[in-house]
Amino acid sequence: MPKQVDHRERRETIARALWRVVERQGVAQATLREVAREAGLSHGSLQHYFASREAMLSFAMDFASEQTALRVGRRLAELGDPPHPRDVLRVMLTETLPLHPDARANSRMSAAYVLEALHDEGVHARARGGLLQGREVVERLVRQAIADGHIAPDRDPAVETDLLLALTGFTTLLELRVVTPEAALAAVDRHLDGLFGSESS
Repeated sequence: MPKQVDHRERRETIARALWRVVERQGVAQATLREVAREAGLSHGSLQHYFASREAMLSFAMDFASEQTALRVGRRLAELGDPPHPRDVLRVMLTETLPLHPDARANSRMSAAYVLEALHDEGVHARARGGLLQGREVVERLVRQAIADGHIAPDRDPAVETDLLLALTGFTTLLELRVVTPEAALAAVDRHLDGLFGSESS
Protein backbone atom coordinates (compact mmCIF):
# COMPACT_ATOMS: atom_id res chain seq x y z
CA MET A 1 0.00 0.00 0.00
CA PRO A 2 1.24 3.53 -0.69
CA LYS A 3 2.68 5.35 2.29
CA GLN A 4 0.26 7.77 3.90
CA VAL A 5 1.70 11.29 4.02
CA ASP A 6 1.10 13.34 7.15
CA HIS A 7 -0.13 16.63 5.68
CA ARG A 8 0.81 18.66 8.74
CA GLU A 9 4.30 17.19 8.71
CA ARG A 10 4.69 17.93 5.01
CA ARG A 11 3.55 21.52 5.54
CA GLU A 12 6.10 21.91 8.32
CA THR A 13 8.82 20.54 6.01
CA ILE A 14 7.83 23.12 3.41
CA ALA A 15 7.83 25.87 6.05
CA ARG A 16 11.38 24.97 7.11
CA ALA A 17 12.43 24.99 3.45
CA LEU A 18 10.94 28.47 3.16
CA TRP A 19 12.90 29.59 6.21
CA ARG A 20 16.12 28.38 4.58
CA VAL A 21 15.37 30.17 1.32
CA VAL A 22 14.58 33.39 3.17
CA GLU A 23 17.75 33.12 5.27
CA ARG A 24 20.01 32.54 2.27
CA GLN A 25 18.36 34.60 -0.45
CA GLY A 26 15.76 36.90 1.08
CA VAL A 27 11.98 36.93 0.89
CA ALA A 28 11.92 38.09 -2.73
CA GLN A 29 13.28 34.69 -3.78
CA ALA A 30 10.78 32.75 -1.67
CA THR A 31 8.63 31.69 -4.61
CA LEU A 32 6.58 28.51 -4.69
CA ARG A 33 8.96 27.05 -7.25
CA GLU A 34 12.13 27.92 -5.29
CA VAL A 35 10.73 26.62 -2.02
CA ALA A 36 9.58 23.42 -3.73
CA ARG A 37 13.13 22.91 -5.02
CA GLU A 38 14.54 23.48 -1.54
CA ALA A 39 12.04 21.03 -0.02
CA GLY A 40 12.79 18.38 -2.64
CA LEU A 41 9.27 18.53 -4.08
CA SER A 42 7.83 19.24 -7.48
CA HIS A 43 6.09 22.56 -7.99
CA GLY A 44 2.80 20.74 -8.40
CA SER A 45 3.27 18.76 -5.19
CA LEU A 46 3.89 21.92 -3.20
CA GLN A 47 0.75 23.50 -4.64
CA HIS A 48 -1.20 20.54 -3.27
CA TYR A 49 -0.38 21.90 0.20
CA PHE A 50 -0.28 25.64 -0.52
CA ALA A 51 -2.30 27.10 -3.36
CA SER A 52 -0.60 30.49 -3.10
CA ARG A 53 2.58 32.17 -1.90
CA GLU A 54 0.57 34.11 0.68
CA ALA A 55 -0.83 30.87 2.14
CA MET A 56 2.67 29.40 2.31
CA LEU A 57 4.12 32.50 3.99
CA SER A 58 1.27 32.70 6.48
CA PHE A 59 1.65 29.08 7.52
CA ALA A 60 5.43 29.44 7.80
CA MET A 61 5.01 32.48 10.03
CA ASP A 62 2.43 30.74 12.21
CA PHE A 63 4.73 27.72 12.48
CA ALA A 64 7.66 29.98 13.44
CA SER A 65 5.52 31.53 16.18
CA GLU A 66 4.58 28.07 17.45
CA GLN A 67 8.23 27.05 17.60
CA THR A 68 9.10 30.19 19.55
CA ALA A 69 6.28 29.49 22.00
CA LEU A 70 7.54 25.92 22.46
CA ARG A 71 11.07 27.15 23.18
CA VAL A 72 9.71 29.67 25.69
CA GLY A 73 7.66 26.94 27.35
CA ARG A 74 10.65 24.61 27.63
CA ARG A 75 12.82 27.31 29.17
CA LEU A 76 10.14 28.36 31.64
CA ALA A 77 9.67 24.74 32.69
CA GLU A 78 13.29 24.76 33.85
CA LEU A 79 12.60 27.65 36.22
CA GLY A 80 10.68 27.74 39.47
CA ASP A 81 7.01 26.86 39.73
CA PRO A 82 5.55 29.33 39.20
CA PRO A 83 8.39 31.24 37.53
CA HIS A 84 9.05 34.79 38.63
CA PRO A 85 7.44 37.32 36.24
CA ARG A 86 10.83 38.92 35.56
CA ASP A 87 12.11 35.55 34.35
CA VAL A 88 9.03 35.03 32.20
CA LEU A 89 9.48 38.39 30.49
CA ARG A 90 13.20 37.82 30.03
CA VAL A 91 12.65 34.46 28.36
CA MET A 92 9.91 35.85 26.12
CA LEU A 93 12.11 38.76 25.05
CA THR A 94 15.34 36.85 24.50
CA GLU A 95 13.67 34.09 22.50
CA THR A 96 12.59 36.68 19.93
CA LEU A 97 16.20 37.78 19.44
CA PRO A 98 18.52 36.00 16.96
CA LEU A 99 20.80 34.58 19.65
CA HIS A 100 20.87 30.95 18.44
CA PRO A 101 20.12 29.17 15.14
CA ASP A 102 16.43 28.36 15.74
CA ALA A 103 15.63 31.85 17.00
CA ARG A 104 17.65 33.35 14.14
CA ALA A 105 15.64 31.42 11.54
CA ASN A 106 12.38 32.50 13.14
CA SER A 107 13.56 36.08 13.44
CA ARG A 108 14.49 36.32 9.78
CA MET A 109 11.20 34.75 8.77
CA SER A 110 9.41 37.31 10.89
CA ALA A 111 11.33 40.18 9.28
CA ALA A 112 10.52 38.84 5.82
CA TYR A 113 6.87 38.52 6.77
CA VAL A 114 6.71 42.12 7.96
CA LEU A 115 8.19 43.33 4.67
CA GLU A 116 5.61 41.30 2.80
CA ALA A 117 2.86 42.73 5.00
CA LEU A 118 3.70 46.26 3.89
CA HIS A 119 2.52 45.42 0.37
CA ASP A 120 -0.16 42.76 0.92
CA GLU A 121 -3.35 43.58 2.82
CA GLY A 122 -4.09 39.96 3.70
CA VAL A 123 -0.62 39.38 5.13
CA HIS A 124 -0.79 42.77 6.86
CA ALA A 125 -3.98 41.83 8.69
CA ARG A 126 -2.55 38.50 9.86
CA ALA A 127 0.78 40.01 10.92
CA ARG A 128 -0.90 42.87 12.78
CA GLY A 129 -3.26 40.46 14.51
CA GLY A 130 -0.38 38.30 15.68
CA LEU A 131 1.55 41.27 17.02
CA LEU A 132 -1.49 42.64 18.83
CA GLN A 133 -2.05 39.24 20.42
CA GLY A 134 1.59 39.07 21.54
CA ARG A 135 1.43 42.58 22.94
CA GLU A 136 -1.71 41.68 24.89
CA VAL A 137 0.10 38.74 26.50
CA VAL A 138 2.98 40.96 27.61
CA GLU A 139 0.70 43.68 28.98
CA ARG A 140 -1.29 41.08 30.90
CA LEU A 141 1.94 39.84 32.50
CA VAL A 142 2.96 43.40 33.40
CA ARG A 143 -0.44 44.21 34.91
CA GLN A 144 -0.36 41.03 36.99
CA ALA A 145 3.18 41.78 38.18
CA ILE A 146 2.00 45.23 39.29
CA ALA A 147 -1.02 43.73 41.06
CA ASP A 148 1.22 41.21 42.84
CA GLY A 149 3.63 43.88 44.01
CA HIS A 150 6.58 42.87 41.83
CA ILE A 151 6.46 46.17 39.91
CA ALA A 152 5.79 49.58 41.48
CA PRO A 153 2.09 50.56 41.35
CA ASP A 154 2.83 53.94 39.77
CA ARG A 155 4.09 52.32 36.56
CA ASP A 156 1.84 52.62 33.52
CA PRO A 157 1.35 49.05 32.24
CA ALA A 158 0.72 50.13 28.65
CA VAL A 159 3.87 52.26 28.51
CA GLU A 160 5.96 49.58 30.22
CA THR A 161 4.68 47.01 27.73
CA ASP A 162 5.70 49.21 24.81
CA LEU A 163 9.15 49.73 26.31
CA LEU A 164 9.60 45.98 26.76
CA LEU A 165 8.57 45.29 23.18
CA ALA A 166 10.94 47.99 21.99
CA LEU A 167 13.79 45.77 23.22
CA THR A 168 13.01 43.38 20.36
CA GLY A 169 14.51 46.11 18.17
CA PHE A 170 17.87 44.62 19.10
CA THR A 171 17.15 42.07 16.36
CA THR A 172 18.36 44.39 13.60
CA LEU A 173 21.39 45.52 15.61
CA LEU A 174 22.34 41.91 16.28
CA GLU A 175 21.82 40.76 12.69
CA LEU A 176 24.01 43.57 11.36
CA ARG A 177 26.57 43.07 14.15
CA VAL A 178 26.18 46.57 15.53
CA VAL A 179 25.94 45.16 19.04
CA THR A 180 27.09 41.85 20.48
CA PRO A 181 24.75 39.26 22.02
CA GLU A 182 26.34 40.02 25.39
CA ALA A 183 25.58 43.73 25.03
CA ALA A 184 21.98 43.08 24.01
CA LEU A 185 21.40 40.75 26.95
CA ALA A 186 23.01 43.25 29.32
CA ALA A 187 20.62 45.94 28.10
CA VAL A 188 17.62 43.63 28.51
CA ASP A 189 18.71 42.77 32.05
CA ARG A 190 19.34 46.41 32.94
CA HIS A 191 15.86 47.35 31.77
CA LEU A 192 14.23 44.49 33.67
CA ASP A 193 16.21 45.40 36.79
CA GLY A 194 14.84 48.93 36.55
CA LEU A 195 11.29 47.72 35.99
CA PHE A 196 11.32 45.30 38.91
CA GLY A 197 13.37 47.56 41.16
CA SER A 198 15.64 45.89 43.71
CA GLU A 199 13.55 42.71 43.73
CA SER A 200 15.53 39.61 42.80
CA SER A 201 14.19 36.64 40.90
